[in-house]
Amino acid sequence: ADPRAYCRELKKFGYKIPGVAKPIFERLIACMRRYRHGTVCLLDLGCSYGVNAALLKHDLSIADLYHHWGQRELASATPQELMDYDKRFFGSLDENRDIEVIGLDVADNAVAFAEKAGLLDDGLAINLENEALTDRARARLETVDLVMSTGCVGYVTEKSFDKLLATFRGRKPWIANFVLRVFPFDPIEEALKRYGYVTEKLEGETFVQRECGTAEEHRQMLDKLRQRRIEPMEKEVGGHLLAEFYLSRPKADALMDPIRRLLPTGEMQDA
Repeated sequence: ADPRAYCRELKKFGYKIPGVAKPIFERLIACMRRYRHGTVCLLDLGCSYGVNAALLKHDLSIADLYHHWGQRELASATPQELMDYDKRFFGSLDENRDIEVIGLDVADNAVAFAEKAGLLDDGLAINLENEALTDRARARLETVDLVMSTGCVGYVTEKSFDKLLATFRGRKPWIANFVLRVFPFDPIEEALKRYGYVTEKLEGETFVQRECGTAEEHRQMLDKLRQRRIEPMEKEVGGHLLAEFYLSRPKADALMDPIRRLLPTGEMQDA
């Protein structure tokens, strides 16, 4: 019903990909202002409790959120009391009012909390792998400028992207995905290509998502990499899950500003 237990578990394993992704998303949002006027609308796939929204709307880090939701004084609060507290807390912070964030996740409790706490401007609790978009969802998604994900690819497949892409029609948002190296991105890239998208990978850059939770998970991760004929990197051998970054855009946008012009070498946080 609320993010406290979720954050306790993630913190144990050094989960940090939303914080690593924040400067990249901020750079993309700044670049998009040349193409879009007014508020930039973001769609966060696998939004959970609105972590990416909290980081992008406010001057906060992932460590700040772990501290906030891990406060001893909040340990005995009811979920409703925590939600009321969060409304006041996030409402008291300076907010980036040039963006709005729509969250989409299968976890209806998490989406509802993020929406009611004021982190998400709108929440959609839908499993696109086996559910159709509602009319309300389609109408809401027509306003999206940037689709982002920091860990759902692999669980979310080309089935979900096909349904999303069919809603965009004339307006083609940029699509930014952090993808764990154990999962292939090719099927999603092919789906994007059918809708006129060009996908670029940020070559030579990897990003730590978190540590493996168990020795068995570590072994499975290394096995999956080798099955894909990918040589494990030093950090993966040491027990960390690494992600790579893919940016998909309409062909004209990709030709005008190649990914390395948007995200120069050395300016991104390398794992």
